[in-house]
Amino acid sequence: MNKPIFIALFTTLLSTISVAANPPDTLRTTTIPTRPTQAITGYQFAEKTTGWSGDKRQKEAIKELKSGNMPDFLRTLKPVRLTHKPANQDTLVAIIYVMPDYLAIGSDENFLRIPLTYSSATTVAREFGFSLPTRKIVDAIYEQATCHLKPEPLPPGIKMRSSEYYLLHRQKIKTQRQREGCELGELIAGHKKDVVITNRLRKKPGRIAIYGWQRLNGRPIQPLSTVHDAEYADYSHGIRLVYQTVWVNGTPQSIFDVLKDPTLGPILTYEGEIPSPRALMGIKK
Repeated sequence: MNKPIFIALFTTLLSTISVAANPPDTLRTTTIPTRPTQAITGYQFAEKTTGWSGDKRQKEAIKELKSGNMPDFLRTLKPVRLTHKPANQDTLVAIIYVMPDYLAIGSDENFLRIPLTYSSATTVAREFGFSLPTRKIVDAIYEQATCHLKPEPLPPGIKMRSSEYYLLHRQKIKTQRQREGCELGELIAGHKKDVVITNRLRKKPGRIAIYGWQRLNGRPIQPLSTVHDAEYADYSHGIRLVYQTVWVNGTPQSIFDVLKDPTLGPILTYEGEIPSPRALMGIKK
């Protein structure tokens, strides 16, 4: 092996060891394709899909997201710290990495946070090596966010699932974010409900679980609910993607292995453990 190649491989190995031993301050994901040069903006997506059926809009959203049509700032993940103190044991500390905002279509300058059904959300998460959060993760994100926005519900009705409502809510969030001085890329919370994974979905297959939309006092408007069909999505729903690798006491592990472990699971979920998290995400292994 020639010397330049050996040095390059050795440097890569050292970098990998360093990341494994010490969780980074931020994590730049490389699993999402580069945004196509001619990709449409968030506003153009909303215009294009106005009047479409929910199913047709979901398929178009998945196509855009899989192509890499999402804002660049979402690719730099933020760390969130969670803990659990087992009886008569030292405190367990986990560092997870999450998108700073909800999944969106478009560019940094013009994007649309896109509500997704449960099947659409898990499809996109699997594609890029992510998971959906648990309630405990949602709460930790809110507590550690550097930008807290006040929920701004829109009048209920048939328009809740329309592109028009998606755009209207987008503008309300943008106005509030600018008023509060929140920068793109900050960890932001409070402006949407979260689609989550929970053991309730094992008891009620074919449903979507939603939770959150915290008020400024930290109390959620939406308690954990599985009332809606899995193919339901409305303007208030957000998809917060969580990186599949979690650092537990400095050691990187699969988030799914942590969730299903009776000892480690309580770090990430109020439910103690989630026995089949991969199955909930549609991962067949």
